[in-house]
Amino acid sequence: MNYSYEYGMDILLRNPENVGPVRYMQVANEQKYNDNPAGGMYQQFSQDRIENYYQLHAEDPNKYPITDWNDVIFEKTAPRQTHSLSIAGGSKAVKTNISLTYDKTDGQYYNRYYERLMLRTNNDIKINKWLEAKLDFNFKRAKNHSPGFLSGTLFTEASLIENTRYFPAIWCAIRDDGKYGYGRDGGNPYARLHESGDKDEWYNQIGGRIVLEVTPLDGLKLSAIVSPTYNFNKIKTFRKAYTYAAEDNPDIIIGNDPNLPTTKLVENRNDNYNVTKQFLINYMKTFGKHDLNVMLGYEDYYAFYENLMASRDQYELENFPYLNIGPLAFRDNSGSAQEVAYRSWFGRIAYSYDNRYLLQANLRRDGSSRFASDYRWGSFPSFSAGWVLSEEMFMKDLNWNWLSFLKLRGSYGALGNERILDSSGNQNYYPYQAAMGFGNMLFFQNGQPISQLTAAQQYYAIQSISWEKTKTYDIGLDANFLNNRLRFTFDYYKKTTEDMLLALEIPDYVGFDNPQQNTGDMYTKGYDIEVGWSDLIGDLSYSISANFSDYVSRMGNLGGTEFLGDNVKIEGSEFNEWYGYLNDGLILTEEDLNAPKLNDNVTYGDVKYKDISGPDGIPDGKISPEYDRVLLGGSLPRFLYGGNVTLGYKGFDLAVAFQGVGRQNVRYIRQMTEPCWNTTGSVPTWIDGNFWSSYNTAEQNAAVKFPRVSATSSTANYGTMSDLWLFNGRYFRVKNITLGYTLPATLTNKVMIKRARVYVSANDILTVSQFPQGWDPEISVNTYPITASVLFGLSVNF
Repeated sequence: MNYSYEYGMDILLRNPENVGPVRYMQVANEQKYNDNPAGGMYQQFSQDRIENYYQLHAEDPNKYPITDWNDVIFEKTAPRQTHSLSIAGGSKAVKTNISLTYDKTDGQYYNRYYERLMLRTNNDIKINKWLEAKLDFNFKRAKNHSPGFLSGTLFTEASLIENTRYFPAIWCAIRDDGKYGYGRDGGNPYARLHESGDKDEWYNQIGGRIVLEVTPLDGLKLSAIVSPTYNFNKIKTFRKAYTYAAEDNPDIIIGNDPNLPTTKLVENRNDNYNVTKQFLINYMKTFGKHDLNVMLGYEDYYAFYENLMASRDQYELENFPYLNIGPLAFRDNSGSAQEVAYRSWFGRIAYSYDNRYLLQANLRRDGSSRFASDYRWGSFPSFSAGWVLSEEMFMKDLNWNWLSFLKLRGSYGALGNERILDSSGNQNYYPYQAAMGFGNMLFFQNGQPISQLTAAQQYYAIQSISWEKTKTYDIGLDANFLNNRLRFTFDYYKKTTEDMLLALEIPDYVGFDNPQQNTGDMYTKGYDIEVGWSDLIGDLSYSISANFSDYVSRMGNLGGTEFLGDNVKIEGSEFNEWYGYLNDGLILTEEDLNAPKLNDNVTYGDVKYKDISGPDGIPDGKISPEYDRVLLGGSLPRFLYGGNVTLGYKGFDLAVAFQGVGRQNVRYIRQMTEPCWNTTGSVPTWIDGNFWSSYNTAEQNAAVKFPRVSATSSTANYGTMSDLWLFNGRYFRVKNITLGYTLPATLTNKVMIKRARVYVSANDILTVSQFPQGWDPEISVNTYPITASVLFGLSVNF
């Protein structure tokens, strides 16, 4: 029996910061002035308010607040804990292993937590000398609790986090009497967080595996496997209406928050299951120095998904989240189902001679229900060969004691891909069919609602769509030195992807999203390197390992173009390469102003773009998307690396893991760089003083990087993709540091404990990057923050 326990804290180390209230009001006024100089310098906030704000705050902190929204919304720490218990035992006939794990993690903001219970049991049963069985069972129940965020409304978890990161300090979250502040026009994320109700998500999974193995002859094994998984998911969202009060008097109710206008209950039931069936024939035999392994197999997979939704709106009672309490006139429901299936035949032959010469051949024949019957099947072969040079006599005769192991290998393989996503990022199970989407539309006749069934074709169907195929060539080297203390592995590979599944552009008048189709090729080159060293010096054991990899994928002839926002797939581009204009600094002089520009509304302080070409292939004096946008560099990470360091000394153990990216072209999110984003956002601290300003001298404006603050020129400046908005997103991260101590056996044996270890572990505690202050390489503007964690643990083996 083994038991382990962990308790610790998730710690919020970084969040984007904004300027204080006075600086925000100055920049907000500047935005209005830039867009309307005739209105003067104090169009939004008066000079008296700006110059005396801190005095006004001291006199009336409710009307003149200084709010740090990060501190108001986010908790600095959140507890988490894990309990794990496993028991193993049995006899020669039956062996059983049972494990039970419970996790609970609190969120970084109010009313959010996650807990999970997992049970797993594995049973190996020997019925007789030629018949064995395996019976495995697993159960998982998880619950995610959060405030009443409801998709389809303006108030979601994403909007809460986004608002927290750009709300200015002049909006009141909490009054000095403890009541909710007015926020922005009555909208207060802090109040919404506490008053929006509750959302509970339950995820239940039951799975198992039954295996029957027959060994009729020595070396021959027949296996029949059935593995079902059932999921029963329930989501219950009870969003409550929230009223807001007047800014000057919290006792005067103005009305309902527009983001939480009514009390609404939404119930979702999502049930699905999948069943995998396999039949395998394995034959293994050794003839002297010859080893042979032959396998034949069949696999069948089927999955079915069913979704049900029911809701009622405008509840009068807020303490009973049940459908029959809600008004009949405001009820809604929907339901859908999907299914998908695969079928495969496969085989493998592996041969080795004297552990020196290794050969293997594989063949798969796969069919998918996503494709029409005439295009459903694909064949995917693979081959590999290895040569262990260190086992050759001529190598041993060299007496190279420093060389412990040397192996050369090469391989070729083909794989198929049929995972197709629609324009919303969801799985599309019927891309070859002109599937109809049904719905209901409410019409009113004589004041009474009448429902009519609606239907529309969902996708532009291409019946001949089929497998995307990737062929890979790989050569590799494995070498160990100095009695296997030094280890080295190297791989170089080339991939060719054919008949890529891409959503190329079709004319808008067709009336459908761009359909997935088989078109074009992609060529990938890359390599992987891994180096490790381990040794023992007296009572000190240690090991160091590191890995490094890089690859580039470049598009061949695609027969068209696929646009993905600011990214593109086009012949000659990298996979999802950035696509936009080349900037030529900012418009600073009259000469700059008379140069080619996007439109006639741009002025001093806006971005200046380069005139690359025109209809005749030469610059035409205009900046146009057809001729002046160019490839700006790949968007995928390059030069990925990681490593581990471990030490052990007389019961103490230390492990450190790190990883990072050497180079990546990352686009600044607009909320990172745009002052007064969306006319109401704050000013990120890190860009203050680095954007063009009417208050700057000509020399100062010549030294800044970012354009002026403006609502009218926002799209031309911050919303137009150019190389101005790209930076190197390389980073280094310490993923984990663990320090442990194993108690001496002379002590633990006295209390019937075989082994006991205590440890402390820290995760994600250090990140070095060029990302703007407070931003993490792995989050976006509305993503749940990356947290560091410190855990204290105990592991006991009986």
